[in-house]
Amino acid sequence: MKNDTPNVSFITEFDQYLFGDGTHYDLYNKMGAHPVSIGKEEGVYFAVWAPNAKGVSVVGNFNNWDEGANPMKRLEPLGIYELFIPGLKTGEVYKYAVETKEKGTVLKADPFAFQAELRPNTASVVTDISNFKWTDDKWMKKRKKFDDRKSPMFVYEVHPGSWMKHPATEENKDGYYNYRDLAVKLTEYVKDMGYTHVELMGIAEHPFDGSWGYQVTNYFAPTSRHGSPQDFQFFVDYLHKNKIGIILDWVPAHFPRDAFGLAEFDGTCLYEYADSRKGEHPDWGTKVFDFSKTEVKNFLICNALYWIEKYHIDGLRVDAVASMLYLDYGREDGQWVPNIYGGNENLEAIEFFKHLNTVVKGRNPGTVMIAEESTAWPKVTDKAEFGGLDFSLKWNMGWMHDFLEYMKLDPYFRKYNHNKMNFAMMYAYAENYMLVLSHDEVVHLKCSMIEKMPGLYDDKFRNLMAGYAFMTGHPGKKLLFMGQDFGQHREWSEAREIDWFLLGKERNQQLQNFVRALLHIYRKNKCLYEYDCWPEGFEWINANDGDRSIFSFVRHSENGKNNMLFVCNFTPIARPDYRVGTTCRRKHTLVLNSDDVEFGGSGAERPEVYKPEKQECDGRKFSFAYDLPAYGVALFKY
Repeated sequence: MKNDTPNVSFITEFDQYLFGDGTHYDLYNKMGAHPVSIGKEEGVYFAVWAPNAKGVSVVGNFNNWDEGANPMKRLEPLGIYELFIPGLKTGEVYKYAVETKEKGTVLKADPFAFQAELRPNTASVVTDISNFKWTDDKWMKKRKKFDDRKSPMFVYEVHPGSWMKHPATEENKDGYYNYRDLAVKLTEYVKDMGYTHVELMGIAEHPFDGSWGYQVTNYFAPTSRHGSPQDFQFFVDYLHKNKIGIILDWVPAHFPRDAFGLAEFDGTCLYEYADSRKGEHPDWGTKVFDFSKTEVKNFLICNALYWIEKYHIDGLRVDAVASMLYLDYGREDGQWVPNIYGGNENLEAIEFFKHLNTVVKGRNPGTVMIAEESTAWPKVTDKAEFGGLDFSLKWNMGWMHDFLEYMKLDPYFRKYNHNKMNFAMMYAYAENYMLVLSHDEVVHLKCSMIEKMPGLYDDKFRNLMAGYAFMTGHPGKKLLFMGQDFGQHREWSEAREIDWFLLGKERNQQLQNFVRALLHIYRKNKCLYEYDCWPEGFEWINANDGDRSIFSFVRHSENGKNNMLFVCNFTPIARPDYRVGTTCRRKHTLVLNSDDVEFGGSGAERPEVYKPEKQECDGRKFSFAYDLPAYGVALFKY
C-alpha cells in the first residue's frame, strides 16, 4: 500500500485541549477509525492516543500486516497518532502496531473501535454506525420526561448469549441469536410478562465467555457474538418501538490483561494506575483504570455518553462501584495505598462519579444511572452539589441479603428471624433503591431461586410466590434475572439457554402465571411505584406478627386515590380466622389471590369485595376477615 496519503489532520488543538481537560464528551467522533472523504479521496481516518510510544502504525490485511507500511503522524502535546489511508472501506480489519520504548512492538486493538472481530480473533473492524434509520422518535421524546423515582421500573435482567439459543450448526456453532432475532423474541416475552425494562449483561466486546461481559476489551463495540453494530441498533430501536426500556451493564471498574487490549497500551501503564497497589485487583487478576488521569476519565465518560447518545440506551448499571470507591477493596494490609488524608476512599474515583453522572443525566434527561454498590457508602443517590455521587438509583444489596436469608429458612424458624424482612424499611429512604434478585444470586453453588426455597416440591413454589409478592409490594424499583420468573431449577450457566422446557410442567407454568399477574398489577397501579422514594408511600399494618410469620402493609399513591393492601403468609399453616386491620372503611377489592387455580391453588371460592367493619385489629379501628391459606398471598385494592 502506498503511503503518499494526503496531509490532513482531523484532531484540532481544541480537541486536544478538551481531551487533556477531560471534557471532550464526543471524543469517539475523532478517535478510532472513521470512513471519510478528503477531496475526491475516500478512505479511513485513524487516531489513537499513545503518548509514551516511539511510534505507531496501522496494520491489517490491506497491507499484509506490514508494520512499516502505514506509519502514523504524532501530534503534540498529548501524543495522539493519526493517519488517513485512502481506498479503505468499512469491513476492513486492523490493529495498531505500537512500538514501545522497552518492550518492542505490540499489536493492539483500537480502544475506540466501533466493532471488533468475533472471538477468538481480536482485531478491530472499520464500521460506520451513522447510517442507521432510527424510528423510535416517540420513545426518545417521551424519555426526556422519565422520572426514575416516580415511574414504574420492573427490570428483566438478560444474558443475551444464554437467554435463548438456536440448535448448533456449522455456521453458528454457539447457537447465538442475532440481535435482530433476539429483539423480536425478547420483546414478545417481555410484553407478555409485563416488564418495563430489559437490562443486558455483557454487551461490550469481551474475549472470554465465562466473564459474562465483565472483562471488557473493546468498550465501544457491541459484541460480535450476536451480529453487527447495525444489528444492535435495530435491537434497541425495536424494543423502543414496543415501549421497552434498555439498560446496559457498564464496567468502568477494571479491565483484563489481554495483550491486545488496554493493558500497558503504549508500553507503559497508560489506562491503569502504574502502582500495582492501586492498579491491580488481586481477587480478579484485572487492571484498574487510573482515575487521576483526565484522559482516562474522558475515555470512560465519553464511552458512557456513546451508548446513550449513539445507541439510544436508556440507562447504565455501573458494575462494582464499591471496588472503585475503596482503595482497600479486596486488598490486605500492605496491598493498598491510603489517600492524601490517610483514608481508604479513592478521592479520584469519587470525583469521576460526580462528573460522569452529572454530565450523562445533564445531557440526556430521563436517562438512569444505577450503582451496584454493596456497602453503606453515604449519599450514593444524592446530588453532587450536596456531596453525593449523583446516581439515579442504587441496588439494595442489604435487602437482597436479608430477604434471601429469610426465604431459605425452614418456616418454623422464620418467627425467630422476622426482622430480616422488615429491617430494610429502617433505611428504605436513605437512598433511591432498586431491589434486585440478579444473576449473581443464582451461580457459583448458590442454587437457583426455586432451589433456595425450603420444603418439598410444592412448598418451594408456594414459598417463592409469597417472596415475589412481598418484593413487588416493597418500596423500590425491581429487578429479576431470567429464569427466575418460572422457577428454573438449575443454576444459570452462560454455556446453555435457560430451561424453557420447564414451562411444559404445571408448577413452573403456574409460577410464571403468578409473576405475570404481579407485573401487570404493578404497572397498572401507581401506588406500587409512584412513591417508592418517599415514606408517605408505605405503611405497615402489622410488621410484628412474627409468631405467625405474616406481613401486612399498604402502598399509597401520591394523591391517595390508589391504595393497595398486601397480606403475605410465610408458613405452611392456613389461617381461616385471620383478620387484618386497614386504614379506612372503604370497600377492598381482591385483585390477586395466590389460592387461584391458575397459580396452583385450591380454587376455593371467596368474595371479591370486602367491607371493613368497625372492629379493632392491628392497632386500627377498622378491619375485615380473610381466610388466609398456607403460604397465602392476597392483594386488595381500595
